[in-house]
Amino acid sequence: MSPAFALLARELRLSLRSGGGAGLGLAFFLIVVLLIPFGVGPVPSLLAKIAPGTLWIAALLATLLSLDRLFQADFEDGTLDILTLSPMPLEGLVAIKAFAHWLTTGLPLIVAAPVLALTLNLPDSGFVWLIASLAVGTPALNFLGAIGASLTVGIRRGGLLLSLLVLPLYIPTLIFGASTVSAAADGADPMSAFLLLAGITLFTLALTPFAAAAALRMHMR
Repeated sequence: MSPAFALLARELRLSLRSGGGAGLGLAFFLIVVLLIPFGVGPVPSLLAKIAPGTLWIAALLATLLSLDRLFQADFEDGTLDILTLSPMPLEGLVAIKAFAHWLTTGLPLIVAAPVLALTLNLPDSGFVWLIASLAVGTPALNFLGAIGASLTVGIRRGGLLLSLLVLPLYIPTLIFGASTVSAAADGADPMSAFLLLAGITLFTLALTPFAAAAALRMHMR
């Protein structure tokens, strides 16, 4: 097994074993979306109007919940120092950990989103684009979160600071992700918003491993 696959398998095992990766984020996503009809009232037209934004905001907040553990545990027990001595570049290590975080948090949200969209009366034309936008946009959330996690890795209980650092970076992804679903639900062309969302994600995937790796190197000096 190559070092990259071995590291990915390790991250998946640790995330699922701790019970705070997929389970916590998915539970938060379910609770937020299911509570919305109780808060705004069971008005189908109103729920349909707010469904795209609600689903995307819930997915964004669910992604934030476990970001502080992305590097913190490995930093505290010295594992991160050992991993940096491996032949794998630190940028590759960051990318694999962020990808593993997406597999255990973002992917379950994508699977659950269409079912929860039914509770918000999302029009049928928006379902495919909801799945597509989340599939394309949520990796950007995880990789951007890696920057915040690397900047706060040496801070105990740095979850609040991490959220303050990362949330402004999430705004473009949130805007174009929700706009894609809203346009499709309204019968308009969602492709322009979707392409902008895809461009943001590609830009994020290309640059964030280097930014996060640079921040980690500063902490490990």
